[in-house]
This record gives sequence, structure tokens and C-alpha cells, in this order.
Amino acid sequence: MEPFDDDLKNFEAHGAGPLPVTSNQGYAENDGARIWYATYGSGSPVILLHGGLGNSGNWGYQVPALLSSGHRVVVIDSRGHGRSTRDERPFMYELMASDVLAVMDTLHLENAAFVGWSDGACIALILAMKSPSRVAGVFFFGCKMDPNGVKSIAQPNPIIDRCLARHIKDYAQLSSTPGQFEAFAAAVSKMQKTQPNYFAPDMAHIHVPVAIVQSEHDEFIKPEHAEYLARSIPGAELVRLPEVSHFAPVQRPAQFNSVMLAFLQRVFL
Repeated sequence: MEPFDDDLKNFEAHGAGPLPVTSNQGYAENDGARIWYATYGSGSPVILLHGGLGNSGNWGYQVPALLSSGHRVVVIDSRGHGRSTRDERPFMYELMASDVLAVMDTLHLENAAFVGWSDGACIALILAMKSPSRVAGVFFFGCKMDPNGVKSIAQPNPIIDRCLARHIKDYAQLSSTPGQFEAFAAAVSKMQKTQPNYFAPDMAHIHVPVAIVQSEHDEFIKPEHAEYLARSIPGAELVRLPEVSHFAPVQRPAQFNSVMLAFLQRVFL
């Protein structure tokens, strides 16, 4: 049986599994920032977009599973996250979506499927709305499309604290501004509290395959919001992940990977 990391103690101490070694990595210049990417393997392309305050290393358990299933995998550090830089402008999901297109252009990728986690899911769905020809499908895990979808977190949560501790360590190691985590986190938080602002009429225009994936114990996203998104996007499916939380990709990777790969198989039929 695969060991579980439901309390994120292993993730806090060691991070996710290491990403494979690749010589195909670099930076795409876009609108005042240098966006880091790496690509692995060959086959139908899948782009992984991590959550807020994180970095591509958070996908360490997903990249090998995707490679084993015959996909080309691209990981991207979002603007200001990980190895990527940013300018002085406030964070905006739409701006980060344009960064993804810049990476795709650099790699000559016309079209790809997206797996997004939290903020990365929002970015992916914005791309499905704004640039549908570039998007084969969106696996939308653990995010909202308007501020009403977020729960109020009234009590301290050690799982969230451990994830944050991991992000702080990674930022200090990867970022070109290692001493600025607090300012970075405040800027990301401001974006998350006020953005995105898309509603049912906007999402009615999405016509690519979409899976709205909601964990049973998600700390941030209301389950009824996930249900609303699945109703609002034509043809979308709602997938529930039992016994895990907002951090399912590192808590129980086999469970997360199973539903992710099943969705991608349908996208690339």
C-alpha cells in the first residue's frame, strides 16, 4: 500500500518527490518577467500549473505518472514563484495566463491539456475562456472562479501551516529574491482575496473538456462552489476525491493521479 502523507509532515520535511533530470529547461520572457519552465518526455502534451506560493517541484509525484502514461510534461513556475521573476505590478491571474502562452510559444506548443492546482487551476480555466484553441482540456483542482467560492478559515490548521513552511523553504532556495517571502505572500494573498471574478455567463463560453475536482476536506473551497462550476461549464464533470484535502497531490498521489490520468485519457482519445 502506498504510504499516505495526510498530515503533510513528510511534505514539510522533504517536499514532493524530486522532478526528473532534464536538459530541456529555460526561461520565457514575457511582459516584465522571466518565466521558468522545464519539459520532459514526448507524446500528447500536458502542462502542470501549481498553486499559490508554491512551485513546479510540488508536482514531483505527478510528473513520473504522466511520463509513464506516454505524455510530454511541461512544468512552469508561475510569475514571481519558484525560479520565475516578476516586476512591481500586482499579481493578476490574467497576466499569469499570458505567461503560460509565452512558454507555449517558446516551446512551439500549439495546444496542450492542463492540470491546475488551486491558483494554477484558475489560470488554466482563464486560458480555456480566453485562448480556447490552445487548450485541449482542463483538470481543475481545488480553486474558485469568484471570491464567493472561498470558505472562512476561523481556526488554526496545522496542515496549512506545514504546507506554508515547505513553501517558505523552497522560496528561499529557488527565488532570485530569497529574502522577500513575506512581501511576495502578501501580494499573492491580495490577488486571491479579490480575484478572479468570472461568473456563470463567462463560463458558459468554455467548450473544452473540463473536470472540476473537489476534495472532501478542502480547507479553502466551498463544495457548493465546485458544484456550481460544474453546472456552469458546458459538459463539465464533477469529480470528488474522498478523504483528502486541498493538498491531495502530495497527500495521496496514487488517488489523485488515477483520476487525473483517466481525464487525460478522455481528452486525448
